[in-house]
Order: sequence, then C-alpha cells, then structure tokens
Amino acid sequence: MIDATGHVVMPGFIDTHHHQFETALRSLLADAILVNDGRPESAANYYEWMLQKFSVLYRPQDVYISELFGGLSQIDAGVTTVMDVSQIHHSPEHSDAAIQALRDTGRRAVFGYFEGWGERAQYPADARRIRAQHFAGDDGLLTMVMGAEIDLPGFEAAWALGRELGLPLAMHIVGTFGMAPTLDKLAADGQFGPDCIFIHTTGMSGMAWQKAADAGAHVSLSVPIEMQMRHGTPPIQKCLDLGMLPSLSSDVECTMTADPFTQMRSTITLQRMHANDLALRGEAYPKLMSAAEVIEMATIGGARGLGLDHRTGSLTPGKEADIVLLDATALNVAPLNHLPGAVVTLMERSNVATVLCAGQVGKWQGALLGHDIARLRAELEVSRDHLMAAAGVEQDLFRA
Repeated sequence: MIDATGHVVMPGFIDTHHHQFETALRSLLADAILVNDGRPESAANYYEWMLQKFSVLYRPQDVYISELFGGLSQIDAGVTTVMDVSQIHHSPEHSDAAIQALRDTGRRAVFGYFEGWGERAQYPADARRIRAQHFAGDDGLLTMVMGAEIDLPGFEAAWALGRELGLPLAMHIVGTFGMAPTLDKLAADGQFGPDCIFIHTTGMSGMAWQKAADAGAHVSLSVPIEMQMRHGTPPIQKCLDLGMLPSLSSDVECTMTADPFTQMRSTITLQRMHANDLALRGEAYPKLMSAAEVIEMATIGGARGLGLDHRTGSLTPGKEADIVLLDATALNVAPLNHLPGAVVTLMERSNVATVLCAGQVGKWQGALLGHDIARLRAELEVSRDHLMAAAGVEQDLFRA
C-alpha cells in the first residue's frame, strides 16, 4: 500500500530513442550540430566527434557503465521504459555488456541492435545469437529491436534478418543525409509495415509519409535535439495531420538532457508556436496541442510504437505496474489546479518522488534504491577519462 496523497499518479514515461552509451560524454557537444557545414562554430560536430572519434574507442566496460548510469538517471526522472539505440556493437562482448547493463538497471528496456565498427563487429549477423541467447521470449522486461539504417551498405540484409527473427525495425530518417530516394523506393515497393520505427523522420517525401501512415508505421520524435542539431524541423504537425500518434525520445545526452519534461515542453511549445504564427498572420491554423495530448505521446504513444502497449503505457488493470508518483505539493507546483498542465508546464525531475518498474520500486520518496550511485559515478568518470585520453582530447570544462 502506498499513500499517494498530494501526488499525481500516472504511467511511467517512455523514451523511444536514447543513445545511452554516450552518458560518459554528457554535454560534451552541447554547442555542436549534426554534421560540419564548413563554419568554424560547427567544427566539433556530432557525426565526426561521437561516431568517428569517440565511439570506436569504447571498451565493453565503458559501454556497461554508461548504459547503467544513464538508465538509472532516467528512472530518477520517471522514465520506466527505453529503446536503447547504442551504435556501439564493435564485438559480441560490447553487445553483451549493453544488454547486461539494461538488465541491471531494473527497468523495462528495448535493446536496439545497431551497427558497430572494427574487425570484430558482427552486425547484423550476430542478431541471431543475441536473439536466441538473450531474447528467446518476448515476455520479460527486456525485448529487442533490429537496427535497420537505410544509409548503410547492404541494409536490405538487416531488414530481412530482422523480419525473419520477428523483430521490429528501427532506423534514423534524417534529411541531412539524403535518404529520401532510398526511402521512397522502400515505400513504393511496399516495404513499410507496422514493424517500422522511424526516428526523426525529417526530409521524407509526402508519398513516403502517406505510405508510412497507411502501413501503421511509428514515428519517434526527438524535438529538442532536432531543433538544436539541425536534423530538420520536427514533423509534429505532419504526424497529427496524418492521424499518427508519435512518441517522444531524448536521443543524445552529449547535447541535451534525457528527461521527459524537456521533451514534452519542447513538443507542445513548438507545435503551438507554428499554429500561433499562422493565426497571427490571419491564416488557417491547426488545433493547438493540449497538455493531455503531449502526455499521451510520452506514455501510451511510446508503448504502442515499441509494441508494448499490452503491458505498459497506461494505468489499466491487467498491465504491468510501470507507475510514477509526481509531487504536486512542491514549491514549483502547488496549488494543483490543472493536472495535465501541472505535469507538462510546471514539473521537472525533482517532482518525481516514487517510480515503479513492473511493480518493483526503483525510486522511493525521492531516493533511488539498490545502487551505490557514488561508486558508479566514480566508475563513469574513469571511463570518461579513458575515452578522452584515448581520443587525444584535452579535458576543458569551458570548451566551445
């Protein structure tokens, strides 16, 4: 029995796209954009620094501590389910370390088996071993998704293997990388399905959008990152116009926080900004998004997108208890006048009092349970120091 007096009780938040392996490098690329455009201020761009300079240096133990610490941080913020998109599968040991960390975190997680680099990388073929060894059943806290990036050579093999193994297919769709022609061909060939998870989904043609909607594909938006890093304008309104309920995701903590309150506020603010701008110009404008609607995206929308809505995403009898209690008596909220509005427009991670993942208490009255955070933080710092030294990057707290 839990006395929830003075608290908002709601489903745990769901993050449908988080590169948790980057936790050790939090905020390192706060001022960066996705790719270098030749201007001096974009020299430290994400693609070159994170995916070429740093990620290749990760050892399995670096993967483990970043995955674990990042996951615990999200429990602290009320996120009870994540799809981990760790493009760090340089060897089977790297993959196993990521899976073990997700398991040790103690929350619901979808392991995204994406690419890796180096002579020991076995993507996509190692998906067979991983599926059989770690995900033989689909009823545990951990499930699996096949990374199916369409800008990789021979991506068709990953799509075929994922579908053979009965796994959803997840991929980044970013206009910056000129993916539209490939995506159009897949759409025209009828390759889209309800098993497709499209991340960002910028730069997609109208035809491909309609095919995605008709096929029941899912869209995961990372609104703060998409605005910050030049992925393209987050297609919130496009999803709404097509009757698609997108989910929200944090993406990369090397650039932006992974808490769900930032995701929700960014999403509702951007949608209303566009609509309000049209209204002020005397033009037809879409319905203004409500706080309750963006909470849907952050909860049941994510559950549906990950194929977990029969188990989580709503407070429904028969589902597993992924539940958060949010303090509505706190200084930044009281007095409580509008429940959805308070969650979306007033709250932050400090309001997350208690978190249950599948009925197990992970955070109780403001404190995480079952982990020595000071010890784990020290291990994360050791990992960070290794990565910085191996990359030949001098640690500078004021790096631009």
